[in-house]
Amino acid sequence: MPDAGYLTIGKVVKRLQAQYPDLSVSKVRYLEDEGLLNPSRTPGGYRLYSQHDVRRLETILFLQKNRFMPLQVIKEELAKGEVGLSSILNQQNDEVPTFDVNGFRSPDEDTPDAKEITEKYHPLSRMPELLGVSVSFVRELSEAGVIAMRRSPHGRDLVDGHDFQLIRTCDELRRFGIGPRNLRQYVQAANRESGMFEQALTVYGRSASGSSQPTPEQQVRYKQAFNRMLSLTSKVRETLIRRSLRETFKAMGDQAD
Repeated sequence: MPDAGYLTIGKVVKRLQAQYPDLSVSKVRYLEDEGLLNPSRTPGGYRLYSQHDVRRLETILFLQKNRFMPLQVIKEELAKGEVGLSSILNQQNDEVPTFDVNGFRSPDEDTPDAKEITEKYHPLSRMPELLGVSVSFVRELSEAGVIAMRRSPHGRDLVDGHDFQLIRTCDELRRFGIGPRNLRQYVQAANRESGMFEQALTVYGRSASGSSQPTPEQQVRYKQAFNRMLSLTSKVRETLIRRSLRETFKAMGDQAD
């Protein structure tokens, strides 16, 4: 098979990470395992993604991120014919067909916006239909401190819509044997690092503004500074972990394709 126009899995991830920062090689492989992707392979077993495969992946990621659609629903929609779904990527947001939190197409007047879903609290009992995860798994995340639920006046446990993407991420990690209990160390680390960031931002704010009441423009710069610090410390953490596992990778051999 000619290689022209085909991309390796690593190049596909690199191409799409600007738009989907959480995308990883393992996630693409998981989507393949779930039957949503079917790339070609070389005689040596290396995956090769055509432009058609990349567009299909973009469609899946778009519907996950912007329409909160469960993978099973996306799979069913793609099976009906992906031409209509792929065209979403070339339309403006107000032209994009939307789906309600159950994953089914909704009438325009009743369609909740993705932001509206995020800004609300949702009953714990609805997590299986909203996110495709079990109630017990979400409760384990709460007990581990990864997410924080609240109690309604009627005594129901509620999940913050802001945590939906985090729950999905944790669900994917679980498939690699990394469960809620394992994530407690990240909660503890985040609590420690929050203090470090707070102190750094305070010092940065004083040096940047010279006053205790920053202007709106200075507040924007603080947020930009925080995002940059977060990116840099994440890179340090990733590098240190990779260095610690260098010998493990050598023993396993380079399996990346």
